[in-house]
Amino acid sequence: MTTAAIIVAAGRGLRAGGGIPKQWRPLGGRRVADWTIDRFRGQVDHIVLVLSGDDHDAWAEFDGSDLIIARGGNDRSESVRNGLKALETLKVQQVLIHDVARPCVSLQTIQQVLGALSAHPASAPGLAVTDALWTGDGAVVTGTQDRTSLFAAQTPQGFDYDAIVAAHAAHPGGAADDVEVARAAGLDVAIVPGDADNIKITRPEDFARAERILGTDMDVRLGNGYDVHRFGDGDHVILCGVKVPHDRGLQGHSDADVGMHAVTDAIYGALAQGDIGQHFPPSDPQWKGAASKIFLRHAVKLAQQMGYQISNVDCTLVCEFPKIGPHAPTMRSEMARIMGLRTDQVSVKATTSERLGFTGRSEGIASLATACLVKS
Repeated sequence: MTTAAIIVAAGRGLRAGGGIPKQWRPLGGRRVADWTIDRFRGQVDHIVLVLSGDDHDAWAEFDGSDLIIARGGNDRSESVRNGLKALETLKVQQVLIHDVARPCVSLQTIQQVLGALSAHPASAPGLAVTDALWTGDGAVVTGTQDRTSLFAAQTPQGFDYDAIVAAHAAHPGGAADDVEVARAAGLDVAIVPGDADNIKITRPEDFARAERILGTDMDVRLGNGYDVHRFGDGDHVILCGVKVPHDRGLQGHSDADVGMHAVTDAIYGALAQGDIGQHFPPSDPQWKGAASKIFLRHAVKLAQQMGYQISNVDCTLVCEFPKIGPHAPTMRSEMARIMGLRTDQVSVKATTSERLGFTGRSEGIASLATACLVKS
């Protein structure tokens, strides 16, 4: 199942103050858009960022990144259609559409919306209205409104990709959100539980509330990993997912990727979930010669299931040979791809042991790694 998220960030949002569109205003040491984008990294296969043609700095910044960039339209509906069109060649089956001004969306909400799409063509989070509702004329209450069966709509709103493309093509425009577009096309929309913290930044005071939510929700964990593999026969080694020519290979039950093993154990360690050997016992023959990315992806998925996002990883390879420097950029890119991270969240570097110990005698390679995880 191929999934994608469209983050609509083409609005001007000047009601929130600050003199610039709210998505580019600072929030807790980052911009609103940065928080929002990172919520979806690792949760979907592709992320589309819909930008205004006036946001020249953002176009320059994100061009060439891991994001797909689409141009915003004259209204939200046109912006969404442009985002959907940017995905048309990628064989996407499910798509989430999210407002950039909701940076506090939780991993649980994202997963619930995606999960509901297994049984419905559309789904969206809704927060049941519990307060009394009034009608008013200026500052005077003129009546009450029955709140039974009323929900406050939130995003991300999820859809079968082909169905929402067809729904937007048939819609005249002017919809409040994509659920309205879907219902106009006859699609049933499942409601999943909304989250009171999934606020949409609209007014100046919303920034303080969002910062409190992001701050109080901060659960940061660090994990360390260490691994060693001895040299044996071979003509290459696999390090951080990259095949590096060498006059010897590394011995191990799997592909002996010492760097990837250390990073995997660092993630397990941050989660207090043991190590690779507990999840993939070397006594089990099915893992003989296995690609280490299987282990790493399992650790990343476990982190996501436990409600954590990987903030960054740092891996150090300790060896005299082969020389790591020429291959380090490719290693960073491959590790980032496997983990669903940006390359600037992944560090791969190397050092020697000054010809001391088993690494100094070129008997093997050691690796140390640290992973930082943040509660989503």
